[in-house]
Amino acid sequence: MMSDIEIAQSAKMVHIKEVAQKIGLVEDDLEYYGKYKAKITDEAIDKVKDNKDGKLILVTAINPTPAGEGKTTTTVGLGEAFSRLNKKAVIALREPSLGPCFGLKGGAAGGGYAQVVPMEDLNLHFTGDFHAITTANNLLSAMLDNHIKQGNALNIDLNRIVWKRCMDMNDRVLRNIVVGLGRPQDGVVREDHFVISVASEIMAILCLSADMKDLKKRLSDIIVAYDTEGKPVRAESLNVVGAMAAVLKDALKPNVIQTVENTPAIVHGGPFANIAHGCNSVRATKTALKLADYCITEAGFGADLGAEKFFDIKCRMAGLKPDAVVLVATVRALKYNGGVSKADLSNENLEALKKGIVNLEKHIENIAKYKVPCVVTLNKFSSDTQAELDFVKEFCEARGASFALSEVWEKGGEGGEALANKVLETLETKESDFCPIYDTKASIKEKIETVAKEIYGAGSVTFSKEAEASIKTLESIGFTDTPVCMAKTQYSLSDDPTLIGRPEGFNLTIRDVYPSAGAGFVVVLTGNIMTMPGLPKHPAAEGIDVTEDGVITGLF
Repeated sequence: MMSDIEIAQSAKMVHIKEVAQKIGLVEDDLEYYGKYKAKITDEAIDKVKDNKDGKLILVTAINPTPAGEGKTTTTVGLGEAFSRLNKKAVIALREPSLGPCFGLKGGAAGGGYAQVVPMEDLNLHFTGDFHAITTANNLLSAMLDNHIKQGNALNIDLNRIVWKRCMDMNDRVLRNIVVGLGRPQDGVVREDHFVISVASEIMAILCLSADMKDLKKRLSDIIVAYDTEGKPVRAESLNVVGAMAAVLKDALKPNVIQTVENTPAIVHGGPFANIAHGCNSVRATKTALKLADYCITEAGFGADLGAEKFFDIKCRMAGLKPDAVVLVATVRALKYNGGVSKADLSNENLEALKKGIVNLEKHIENIAKYKVPCVVTLNKFSSDTQAELDFVKEFCEARGASFALSEVWEKGGEGGEALANKVLETLETKESDFCPIYDTKASIKEKIETVAKEIYGAGSVTFSKEAEASIKTLESIGFTDTPVCMAKTQYSLSDDPTLIGRPEGFNLTIRDVYPSAGAGFVVVLTGNIMTMPGLPKHPAAEGIDVTEDGVITGLF
């Protein structure tokens, strides 16, 4: 079988206007970026705002393993399957970050015959949204440092600057830096930091904004520092919000592309789920719901991160009600959770499967706590045995979850029809009574402890001195009635990436807490999680190239 990039490059794409027509968009509703990419205009979004909402289906997964799960692949393949069943469906995804694309994880366009295309464009510069987000972020940084250099009329405490620069790259040496070195005219010397663009507050703001008015309000609310009296200094005081909004004007518009089977896909925004809220934009999801009978979206990494934040942050803020959840796993990943090495995952091992399936069990239980119907799907591998597949099916159904196999990587939409039919059956027979897991009016500590104990399975939570001080500061400025955005390793339900399976009764360590005031939530750093990743010993960038005739190779 061809590689993912070979499949993508051999796909028979049609002009994006033909794809958009499938969901009722006409040429005037689009702003073209070549033949195969377009943005949906503000006028088009306004035109469909009174349409009836379609059904909202979230695709999430167990905690990721080296064996792979295929969450985005399943999302894309499920959308293709709905189209094959003559259902009006649209896929709503996040844009990939260049950091993992050049690092370890690779791109985020799906895989096999369940991909969105043009795959190379999507994984690299796409329509420039991430460049705009990075530029707006660093414009605020430049204005902040310039204000300090020009006399610091706002009396900013140089030891309490909380705004960080960003770039969309894994570059660990920029985590902690010193700026302003050199001559007096080069600025004021201070410690500074970088985060990856997908973990920036600007990314979260763009993804949670309803429109330009909302975007500007959120930009204004950003806390960049505290003054010498301990009062927050916001972006609006630096007279930069208008310029930032101008930079983000086009980035605010959702993008539409297609799958290898020409199913429409709205791809917009890209926050990481382990260090940000991990969902595509509210505008993209809401537009998809107005344009189709079924919106199939995804949230990043495991359900303890992406799904939790989708429910407790995105759905809460946007007034969304998910109708069903598809929970993705593989037999191989479950055996890995049961202690089998990656090299031995192709061998039948029911004992390891029984031991490792507890990770899937915890995620099924968690989704039930949100009162949303759940369909478990296994991405089928040729090495899976019937005994293993039967065991997982019986295990899931015994716990109230529906079950279906998925073969979308190999067969595209055809391989997802069984899953699509099971999702349709679930939508018809089971009602969603969605509710978030905590009340935002609870204290910051109470909200953190609820997620830690209810979703992760922690027995206790420890707060560092820095976290205690940060919470006290947030309480003093009245920034408490918000969701919490937990930053945690994706590889474990705990804050220790080596604790696979279903760890229970562990202690969760809260390292720090800080406001993302424009986004409207509190960020909580657990364990050793980093907001600026680093590259592995052999980055994926080493294998990426372009031929003399302009064909990109090595992307995955």
